[in-house]
Amino acid sequence: MRRFNLTVLAALTLGAGLTAAPAQAYGGHRPPGLENCTATACHFDVAPGTYDVQVVLGGATASSTSLGGETRRALLPETAVPAGERVARSFTVNVRTPEGEPTGPAGTPGLDLTLGGTAPALADIRVTPALPHARTTSRGGTPIARQIFLVGDSTVCDQPGDPYAGWGQQLPQYLRKGVSVANYADSGESTVTYLGNPQLWATVQPQIHRGDLVLVQLAHNDKTTDEATYRANLETLVAGVREKGGQPVLVTPIVRRWFNADGTLNNGTALLVNGLGVNHPEIVREVAAAEDVPLIDLTAKTKAVVESLGVEGSKALYLYNEKRDNTHTSVHGATVYAGLVRDELLTQHLVPKGRVRVG
Repeated sequence: MRRFNLTVLAALTLGAGLTAAPAQAYGGHRPPGLENCTATACHFDVAPGTYDVQVVLGGATASSTSLGGETRRALLPETAVPAGERVARSFTVNVRTPEGEPTGPAGTPGLDLTLGGTAPALADIRVTPALPHARTTSRGGTPIARQIFLVGDSTVCDQPGDPYAGWGQQLPQYLRKGVSVANYADSGESTVTYLGNPQLWATVQPQIHRGDLVLVQLAHNDKTTDEATYRANLETLVAGVREKGGQPVLVTPIVRRWFNADGTLNNGTALLVNGLGVNHPEIVREVAAAEDVPLIDLTAKTKAVVESLGVEGSKALYLYNEKRDNTHTSVHGATVYAGLVRDELLTQHLVPKGRVRVG
C-alpha cells in the first residue's frame, strides 16, 4: 500500500459546493483533476479513447472509498485509509459511445466517475490519455495486452439498471493501470445475432490490436442454434480475432441456478444444454482445444460455487430474491464471478501479475 506523508502532500478535500469544469479549460497544460469533481462524482470532458486515472484517497478522518464509472462499471474496489494518511491507486478506463451496451443508449459524453464506499474521501485525481496502441512486449517478445474486449450476453454486459449486473461490469476493478476493459457484451445476443449485427462484431473487430485479449462468452441465447452452426460461429469469432493479431479466449457460460432434488445443478437448463440437445459448454471446450485457444471454464467454476453454497446460499448470487431470476446475477454474484475470471487471467498468464489486483 503506497502512502503519502502529510508534509509532502497537502490535503485536498471535496466540498459539497464544488462544481465541475471542462477538462479542456486548461488547454492541455496539465491533466484535469479535482476541479472536475463534486462531493459525489467527477466528470471529465474527454473524447472517446482509453485513459489512465490516478487517484489519491484519504482525509483527516478514517475513510473507505470505491470508484465506479460510466454505465455502473466497478473501477476501483473499496479501499480503507487510516485517518490522516493518503493512498495512491490507479486504473485504466475505456471511454466510448455508447458507453454501456453497444445497442443501448449513447450515455453521457466524456468520462463520468462516481464515488462510493462507506466513508468516501478523494484527495486528488488526475486523468491522462493512456499510451497509444503500440504494444509493449514481454522479455520473450510476446505482446502484453493493453485492452480486454468482452464479447457476450446479458450475463456479461454493463447492465444499465440496479439490481442487475454482468461479470464484465465488475471485472475492471480487478485490473491495475495499463489494462482496460472494453465491454461489448450485449443483452439478448447469441452467436448468430452477435455476428450478424453491425453494431456488434463488425464494430468490435476493427478495434482489436496486436496482443489484445478478446474474451468470448456466448451461449445463453443460442436456444435454437444447432450444433454445427454454434461451432462454426465460435470458429468464426476465433479466426476474426486472430486476423487482427489479438488473442481469443473462449469462456464457457455461467450456470443457471436450477437445482436437482439432490442439491446438484440440473444437467439441462442449469448447464446450458438447449432444446436441440446442444451442450454449449462442451462445444466451447472442444473448439478451444481444436483451435488451440485459451479456455476459461466458467461453467465448471460457477457450478462449483453455486453447488457449494446450496439452494439457499446461492440465491444471493442471482436475482432470485428480487426477481425470481435464476439466470442474471446480482452485483454480489457478478463480482464473485468476475473474480473467477480474474483468477484465470492470472493462472493462464494472459495478463501480467503486476497488472492484476488481487487484494
